[in-house]
Amino acid sequence: MGVKQAIKSLDAFPRAEDHLLQKTQSGAVVSIVGLVIMAILFLHELRYYLTTYTVHQMAVDLKRGETLPIHINMTFPSLPCDVLSVDAIDMSGKHEVDLDTNMWKLRLNGEGHIIGTEYLSDLVEKEHTIHKQDGDHHEDSENKIHLHGFDQDTENVIKKVKQALVNGEGCRVYGVLDVQRVAGNFHISVHGLNIFVAQMIFEGTNHVNVSHIIHDLSFGPKYPGIHNPLDGTTRILRGNSGTFKYYIKIVPTEYRYISKEVLPTNQFSVTEYYSTANDRTWPAVYFLYDLSPITVTIREERRSFLHFITRLCAVLGGTFALTGMLDRWMYRLLEAVTKPKSRSGFR
Repeated sequence: MGVKQAIKSLDAFPRAEDHLLQKTQSGAVVSIVGLVIMAILFLHELRYYLTTYTVHQMAVDLKRGETLPIHINMTFPSLPCDVLSVDAIDMSGKHEVDLDTNMWKLRLNGEGHIIGTEYLSDLVEKEHTIHKQDGDHHEDSENKIHLHGFDQDTENVIKKVKQALVNGEGCRVYGVLDVQRVAGNFHISVHGLNIFVAQMIFEGTNHVNVSHIIHDLSFGPKYPGIHNPLDGTTRILRGNSGTFKYYIKIVPTEYRYISKEVLPTNQFSVTEYYSTANDRTWPAVYFLYDLSPITVTIREERRSFLHFITRLCAVLGGTFALTGMLDRWMYRLLEAVTKPKSRSGFR
């Protein structure tokens, strides 16, 4: 075999025979179907390439000295805004009531419509002024308190709250708390009131209905795909009241976008506990949180361009080869059906 013949034997694209170059209707149908399939597969592969995916990594949390943002949006349908207060306590012993953050209260009527807006710190300051004044009365004469010896401002507040309870007013509390990045808790309750004022208003702990709806509770901004387990939680009490406790485990999280932008936030898990009210404790809604020592990094990534080209060649080439086989089979089938078989031999 000569050199030219040896080179020709390496040709991977031999020329088709003349009868295979005939254009037929069946071939046209197969070609159209093949083109449609290839177009669909091409768009699917292109979308697959352009879509990002996430990779999760874990490491020891090295953050120190930062604050923890707590986003709150809750509704208390059975408690007026004048009696609700937000307290925060952490493991260092720091107890804050009038937090230096943006917290708001929306007064709601019995149907849940907004009828007024007040800034929470103003209300807390007013409530603690009442608490202090009532404490002075307690030091002067305990019997005077039991005989309803309140000053005029306190009596006005009591009458206002009682009327709000009769009207079925509720309250929506929302805003952001910035607390220290240590374990602690925050709770929403009537603890801002003097105990004797609270007793005058509710006439017992069982009448403090802490039914609530958690519209949103998060510990930082939201990232794509996050699920906060308490969002949309509804707890409505029909009989005796009690205390709700949500035990929250916070996991520090960083979300790294494909653009290299980093979003620091937190995700969390939660367990729930409920205890009925007694004469020694006033009902409340507690959120007790602790931080995990492990931080999770979620990174967006995109598949490589070479990976996209490889898959595209495999998909389009496979479709072309399959349609070619199908065309040959259909051509031979139609040829066998349309042309009568020649008979040979003698009778």
